[in-house]
Amino acid sequence: MTAPGVPGRRRFGTAPLYVIVWLVGIGMVTPLLYALVSGFKSTDQLSSNPFGLPSPWVTSNYTDILSSGPFWRMLGASTLVAVGTTLLTVGAAALAAFSLARFAYRGREVLFTLFTMGLMFPFAVAILPLFILLRTFGLLDNPWGVILPQAAFGLPITIVILRGFFRQIPGELEEAATLDGCSPFGFFWRILLPMARPALGTVSVLAVVSSWNNFLLPLLVFSNETWWTIPVGVQQFQGQYATDIARVFAYLVLAMVPALAFYAVAERQLVGGITVGATKG
Repeated sequence: MTAPGVPGRRRFGTAPLYVIVWLVGIGMVTPLLYALVSGFKSTDQLSSNPFGLPSPWVTSNYTDILSSGPFWRMLGASTLVAVGTTLLTVGAAALAAFSLARFAYRGREVLFTLFTMGLMFPFAVAILPLFILLRTFGLLDNPWGVILPQAAFGLPITIVILRGFFRQIPGELEEAATLDGCSPFGFFWRILLPMARPALGTVSVLAVVSSWNNFLLPLLVFSNETWWTIPVGVQQFQGQYATDIARVFAYLVLAMVPALAFYAVAERQLVGGITVGATKG
């Protein structure tokens, strides 16, 4: 029987955690709300009343951006690069993780160690040789010049996550599939991938978010504004409208909306994949 007062003490013990979570949440949401409201002001209103509500509400800051072609072009370029990076990263990493998890051969652990060492390799160090390499192969001002490097730098973490998940699949399941005439690739395609859907969803979300937020590589590769992505567009827009702070706030909010919407939809898949991977074994 539970001793009297235990539930109350338990609630009291967890109260600081709730307070910390609420404080962190408020600290994260407040700048977003401030940017959203500031986008409905004029620059004069921001100067005279930076923390109050707009009076009047200036909706043209948002509507002018939404009606402009460059914004939608950048949104399309970011989507194309993110989808291409995700498909290439997850596809190549799934095959590599399958080999590293389900086959025993000499040098397997050495090869896996080489992949994990990629996690310690900072992207900024590779900027100069990467630029020379892309120029040599004619990939500047080409979406593949961003997709291929992003996929290469995303492989290590993706392989580490998928390999850990693939190793938890019982060997008896693979033996039964082999007895039924299933080839190794057939087992991978028909059985392993459907079972690994939570892990695949997790690494896909990570790849999309990483690609969408990448600023340095698109800035390095794309000199033609046709292929500018959203982060590059934010930097260029901020330079063009440096004196119109309210319009810059509106552009920042609209640039964040796709990423926030995607994360809101994929949050359950991301958390579910991490939870499944953590509870297996």
